[in-house]
Amino acid sequence: MIFLAPLALFGLLTLPLVWWLLRATPPTPRVQRFPAVALLRALRPHQTDAVRSPLWLLLVRLAAVACLVLGLAQPVLPGDRLPSAGHGPLLLVMDDGLFAASDWGRRIATAQGLVDDADHAGRTILFFRTAPAADGHPAQPPAPRSAAAIRQELDSMRPAPWRTDRAAAAHALATLPHTNGSVLYLADGVASGGEDFARALRAFGPVQEIRFPDASVLTLAPAAERTGTQMARLLALPLPAPRSLSVRVHAQDGGTLAVLPLVLPAGAAQMDVPVTLPTAVRNRIDQISLTGQSSAATTLLFDEGDRLRPVGLMTSGAADTPLIGPLFYLRRALAPTADLHEGTPATLLAQPLSVIIAPDGTLANPAIRQKVKDWVKNGGTLIRFAGPALAGAQHGTEPDGSTPNAPAGEDIDTSDNHPASDPSADPTSDLLPVALLDGSRQLGGTMTWGAPQKLAAFDATSPFHGLEIPADVTISRQVLASPVADLAAHNWARLTDGTPLVTHAALGKGDIILFHVSSTADWSNLPLSGLFVSMLQRLTDHANGVTIPADDTLLAPVLTLDGDGVLGPPPPAARGLKASDFAHTPVSPAHPPGLYGPRAARRALNASSQMTTLTAAAPVGTLTSPAGRRPDTALAPVLLCLAAALLLLDGLLVLAMRAGFSLPGMTRQSPGNPSRKSSLRPSGKQGLSLLVACALTLPALASAQTATATQAQAPVQSPDAAGPTAQPAGPVSGTPATPSPSAASPTPVPGAALETRLAYVITGHDEIDTVSRQGLQGLSDYTNARTSAMLGHPDGVRPGQDDLSYYPLLYWPITPDAAPTPAMTAALTAFMAHGGIVLIDTQGQDSGNQSDSSGPYAGDAPGTRSALRRLTAGLPIPPLMTMTDHHLLAHTFYMLHDFPGRYAEQPVWVAREGEAENDDVSPVIIGSADWAHAWAVDENGNTPFAVLPDGADQRQLAYRFGVNTIIYALTGNYKADQVHVPMLLKRLGE
Repeated sequence: MIFLAPLALFGLLTLPLVWWLLRATPPTPRVQRFPAVALLRALRPHQTDAVRSPLWLLLVRLAAVACLVLGLAQPVLPGDRLPSAGHGPLLLVMDDGLFAASDWGRRIATAQGLVDDADHAGRTILFFRTAPAADGHPAQPPAPRSAAAIRQELDSMRPAPWRTDRAAAAHALATLPHTNGSVLYLADGVASGGEDFARALRAFGPVQEIRFPDASVLTLAPAAERTGTQMARLLALPLPAPRSLSVRVHAQDGGTLAVLPLVLPAGAAQMDVPVTLPTAVRNRIDQISLTGQSSAATTLLFDEGDRLRPVGLMTSGAADTPLIGPLFYLRRALAPTADLHEGTPATLLAQPLSVIIAPDGTLANPAIRQKVKDWVKNGGTLIRFAGPALAGAQHGTEPDGSTPNAPAGEDIDTSDNHPASDPSADPTSDLLPVALLDGSRQLGGTMTWGAPQKLAAFDATSPFHGLEIPADVTISRQVLASPVADLAAHNWARLTDGTPLVTHAALGKGDIILFHVSSTADWSNLPLSGLFVSMLQRLTDHANGVTIPADDTLLAPVLTLDGDGVLGPPPPAARGLKASDFAHTPVSPAHPPGLYGPRAARRALNASSQMTTLTAAAPVGTLTSPAGRRPDTALAPVLLCLAAALLLLDGLLVLAMRAGFSLPGMTRQSPGNPSRKSSLRPSGKQGLSLLVACALTLPALASAQTATATQAQAPVQSPDAAGPTAQPAGPVSGTPATPSPSAASPTPVPGAALETRLAYVITGHDEIDTVSRQGLQGLSDYTNARTSAMLGHPDGVRPGQDDLSYYPLLYWPITPDAAPTPAMTAALTAFMAHGGIVLIDTQGQDSGNQSDSSGPYAGDAPGTRSALRRLTAGLPIPPLMTMTDHHLLAHTFYMLHDFPGRYAEQPVWVAREGEAENDDVSPVIIGSADWAHAWAVDENGNTPFAVLPDGADQRQLAYRFGVNTIIYALTGNYKADQVHVPMLLKRLGE
């Protein structure tokens, strides 16, 4: 036994001190005769403490300290040399796959030494390699060979650039006869295959597995997600200590572009490899390798598909609204595979770009079109998208893209179906590949007979050939090409009815490409699919002269990696690989890792392309080192665990002694009173009490664990829940309360009576009710974070059925189908009379109301004007006025000048000053700004609805208006009273 930290053994010198401290006895008490003390002799103590610790307890504590000291000294039991496994045949099995390259020299030297030892002992030797042969022939059972022949084979061996095939090896070894032999297995330590290989080895004889402890099993795999910096992923077998590595980035000419340090944390099995380089330098990367780890596993090749092509996104200067903006889906589709440049046409044309994408409406200026036309003639590629502006430009539609006097029920929503211009004219003069018909074609909808169309298969001449078309991609609107004789020659993608979807035309040295749908999800769901990403990537590659196939095109190997990670000519057994099979083909002798296909269509097949993680293999026999010794056994964990167990035992024994249990050796005569024993036998009451306490504690712990697990899985309930079957007496979380059917059961206290909550009127429309709940929840959280008010979750109520007296503020979204009832009107009248405030929101303007002076950003809410009049007909609504920033509601908490919601510049109506009861507090607030959508926060903490037109700043003002409304409902006109404080003080002084 050896100690890695021998200085810690000096801690054993503390054992005598521990013995002395634990055996110390206080001095004998002095006897002093005092008559009054005689009265105490009749008392009998209920519990007697021992004078000193028992000897057995002292030994337990000393053993715990000794184990702790020895464990800190880190003792190690050296592994002994494994004796010879017999004198029969020796089967030498060697892993020579790609994971054996890191320790190849030591592996060959160890195998040479094993062959020499067996030769000196006169044993028959059988040699077998687990990696498939380079010639592609299946593995054959090993036959006895001379030691010289095996040495010659070992000298000429190199690691294979593919993994071992232990399943094929097991099949070959299973045919060997069962002899009194032994097996020496030089393993790489990486799991693959099943138990058949281990059974085949054990069937031959005892197995001694040799592993190299200093070997570092690492591999570089393609990044899980392609981003601007994450270019690779490092996989490794976890080790207890961190490892410092370096990544070398190679250029296409073999030079080194960068050497990046990398630290793999202890116990980590994988990590991303960031390569932060400029785009121009990044596009020159040909391969990435680990310094000092030369193998096919630690070499990652890149092909033309890994380059970031510069792409320009043309903007019109306006802000791009999320989800509905023309660049939203384009930006997300191209970001992983392209170097994006956004800007105006003048800005983009000044940059060295080969592709410019122009959404609808960005090429309306003739001067800009002429500049872009000259750029295309010089070799640029222009990708255009249709939309309302392009459709309207063909026949003079309205500015918003609508068609005046369009006949209903036709596929072509135009007044006539003739070309906008002469079809024989050159459409490229307007930067269009083909001439277009007037307007746009509507597919599907309530006003048409047609249905949305799907995409047809791509032609062999199309750059999209080979892409898989999802079945759920449909087109609902498109611009139609003029039917000319050569239309098929310009067609790259079409719908199932034959109408073009993507057309192209050459202009000078460049190309013009038109998507006959918009770049948003308004005209189709193509931008929402993965096909959209693949189509844009194909077009950018096509514009840069790269045509990477994805069909059944056979790509022949050009350069392949050997086991040392060096590119060279392909081996004779290498075969071509279909372009569609690269994603799921593992490397093998027929398909070695390397580069396939011509330069313009080159694809890379990496040795680690099918690997997601590395797992350590379980030993198949007795594990030894290359020197033939068993691994050292560390005793420190065992000793430290034993010390912890002894200390825990000591604590339990002390607790048992205090509870009154009597154990051997715990009875001792008290030196001060020889006639009385300090016995620790428990009385019957003490034992019974301890047993009852244990019996009561176990169920309590079990129910506590059950309750904890239930709370972790179930949603948080309101505090008014009386039990698992209790029904709330008031509305909870957007559902109206149902009174308990049992009249005898006690009525639980409503949650709104225990905490302040907001409420909203349930309309019966799930979408509106969900937004109301999310909006009031978001407003409550905002108020709790910024004021002293503490609001609970909002409740959904039905006036006339639920009690409204618990709520200070009621949010009422108006729907066109809402109908009042006498009970609803009476409940709202009582609510307003007792100080409640009703916030009425039409959530937009009625489009049929032509006299309304609403702001420019207003949602369309048809029928809400008549519904508002119908619902408020029986309510005591005081005379109203338009609220200004001088009103009390504008400065109850925040100083506000505008009161927006989802829409800005909408009027807000409140009671005229002096016309309202309850201290002149307006009982009703009416508006159309759609505040609930602006306040709404979903379960993930996101704001799912856009706010127009000012975005985040406008949403902040909407929240502040909501806070002012809550403070106004809670405190009334106290702010107005503050204004009159000087006058009140003056009157009191008089």
